Amino acid sequence: MTTKLTVTRPGALTTIQDAGRTGHAHLGVPRSGALDAPAMHLANRLAGNPEDTAVLETTLTGCALRPDADVTLVIGGAPCRVTVNGIPAPWGTPVRVPAGATLDAGPATAGIRSYVAVAGGIDVPPVLGSRSTDLLSGLGPAPLAQGDLLPVGGAAHATPPALPAAAPWPAPPAELVLPARFGPRSDWFTEAALRTFLTATYTVSVHSNRIGLRTEGPPLERESAGELPSEGMVLGAVQVPPDGRPVVFLHDHPTTGGYPVIAVVPEPALAAAAQAVPGTPVRFAPC
Repeated sequence: MTTKLTVTRPGALTTIQDAGRTGHAHLGVPRSGALDAPAMHLANRLAGNPEDTAVLETTLTGCALRPDADVTLVIGGAPCRVTVNGIPAPWGTPVRVPAGATLDAGPATAGIRSYVAVAGGIDVPPVLGSRSTDLLSGLGPAPLAQGDLLPVGGAAHATPPALPAAAPWPAPPAELVLPARFGPRSDWFTEAALRTFLTATYTVSVHSNRIGLRTEGPPLERESAGELPSEGMVLGAVQVPPDGRPVVFLHDHPTTGGYPVIAVVPEPALAAAAQAVPGTPVRFAPC
């Protein structure tokens, strides 16, 4: 019999994520997947799962679940208060949740996105090889709603591996420093704009989401006033819309776009962007 988790509190935005669906950009399908992949990987390892097993990605306010059989869960990523039937439980290490008990991952106390890994994984049907929710294209399962039933994979009762005394969870960034490599459209900007890009301090905008990290700060002036035909976009592309303020594309980004891309941020640097709260200072540094 398949173990199921009942969603008793979905939170502001909780989605199912794994490593994402690669190889479909030519069809207009974004990659999607966990924004903070290292946090997903560590939570899964602590739960005894392969690193890319499907997990829950919460946003700011966490979520609550009630299993119909005993399960082991790990909550990592953004720190939060964890309770089982109202009794405090540890964050960042495995928690055994009895059948019928309510596991509550509370609001993030730092950062934005917490990850809930259950031993056995969230076993919803894959779409194009991934169980990830894609908010831009609408592929994959819908964001969690109250009363949803989430099936758990067959290893739900497995014993997690022996653990170190303390798992190395990184802290959310007090300042976000993003390495960036100029191109492919840096020649569309003035020399002054290129200097500003690498020297100014921006802040994370409240309008950031899984599609892109938007910034507030000095606008970047164009050298060219023309318009581009739509061209391919990659994860980490730094696009500059008409207001002149950089947008760093994250995992649900569109696969094409017409605004010029001044630079690209390497993928390993994007995990910190997933945890940068609005108002966090942002600087771009040359690779």
